[in-house]
Amino acid sequence: MTTRPRCTIHDHHYGWDNSLSPALEVESGETIEFEVIDSGGGQFTPSSTSADVTALDFSRINPVTGPVYVHGAEPGDALQVDILEFRPSGFGWTAIIPGFGLLADEFADPYLKLWQYSDSSAEFLPGIQVPVRPFPGTIGNAPAETGPHSIVPPRIVGGNMDIRDLTAGSTLHLPVAVPGALFSVGDTHAAQGDGEVCGTAIESAMHVTLRFTLKKAAHLKTPRFSTPGSVTGHIDGAGYQVTTGIGPDLYAAAQDATRFMVEFMTGEYGLSPQDAYVLCSVAADLRISEIVDAPNWLVSLYLPRSIFE
Repeated sequence: MTTRPRCTIHDHHYGWDNSLSPALEVESGETIEFEVIDSGGGQFTPSSTSADVTALDFSRINPVTGPVYVHGAEPGDALQVDILEFRPSGFGWTAIIPGFGLLADEFADPYLKLWQYSDSSAEFLPGIQVPVRPFPGTIGNAPAETGPHSIVPPRIVGGNMDIRDLTAGSTLHLPVAVPGALFSVGDTHAAQGDGEVCGTAIESAMHVTLRFTLKKAAHLKTPRFSTPGSVTGHIDGAGYQVTTGIGPDLYAAAQDATRFMVEFMTGEYGLSPQDAYVLCSVAADLRISEIVDAPNWLVSLYLPRSIFE
């Protein structure tokens, strides 16, 4: 295994493109620190308001740091990425962006929630604390197809997967599609629920430390990862409030489960619909509970009771 002093990559780009020149070249076994800009490209500050959501420059959305060229990586190999450490900035934001999100037709107006958070929690409102659990929303290799390509959708080589369990201690394996892999990372989140239903999590700039190991001739079809322990035990001790959506369309069922949770929280906790929707996005988990009993499938949305003090 090759070792070298850790360095920090600052270079970032706004789309997947296998013709980009590498920001850094590494050997298998090296550990590198990445300076990651938030998914808004730094356009929100502690003085921003909901009006600033409509002024977003979408050409600056979803920057990723990289790319990193891994010597010896060839199509058919896999890149093992050990996620070692996060150094969060302590400032984040969550937005309802018109036209974006699971319930976009019902939440057409811009909305912005700003956060100041500690290493352990982020206060949503007095009496509501969201556990902080940093992870990269976007992490992947360059696709084989000539670019540029949008960062927004996930791909078979990774990308904007928004897997909240890719926390420190997790190990991710990514298919390599081009020589050198051309790895990049971005879209760091302080917290997110499975599904990221309003379209944004607690978006936050961070430093991320990763170790790369090349796995030759792995022939991995899609990303695969392992976690160091329980993925829900950190918040499930007090139980959950759960709503369901039922029908022949999983997407529509997910919409219903979310819609009914928003309705529940506005009635039970006195939240505004916008706050309830944002809270679902950063703290509640969508799960496919049943997908075998045709013609209807069932999706559940789990909201941890422990976030309410």
